[in-house]
Amino acid sequence: MSIDASAFRSLLGRFATGVTVVTARDNAGTHHGMTVSAFSSLSLEPPLVLMCIDKTATMFDLLTTGESFTVNILASHQEEIARRFATLESGKFEGVGYSVVDTGAALDDVVAHAQCVRVNTVEAGDHTIVVGEVRASTVTEGEPLLYFRGGYASLGR
Repeated sequence: MSIDASAFRSLLGRFATGVTVVTARDNAGTHHGMTVSAFSSLSLEPPLVLMCIDKTATMFDLLTTGESFTVNILASHQEEIARRFATLESGKFEGVGYSVVDTGAALDDVVAHAQCVRVNTVEAGDHTIVVGEVRASTVTEGEPLLYFRGGYASLGR
């Protein structure tokens, strides 16, 4: 027995997730970024996180073979940034504040960012799970941006 794609998408849409922008730098030193909602903690010891990357994503090769990446957990007021980094257009970083860190770009005004070193990848259907060990992090006060039923939301407190 198997569920059809429409029903599966509807099911998963009922699960609210945080929204991140994952950044990495290529060998030429150019920053790249993409919106990722399939992100999760994996282990406390060692401190591991995972993200699921579609095999057709523009950053697929960089994230599955590169040494490091930065996960930026977006704040509730950063929907425009989430939408910008979800596109295929170039110039995603234009007008966006960020700091260069060892593992990519740490965006300004996020609720947290994690600097990660890739430690493993696992093939899984049309995605690859990328596992990273968190080597440094920064957290701030603020509400996260959420993704729910195909749209952006906030905690609404």
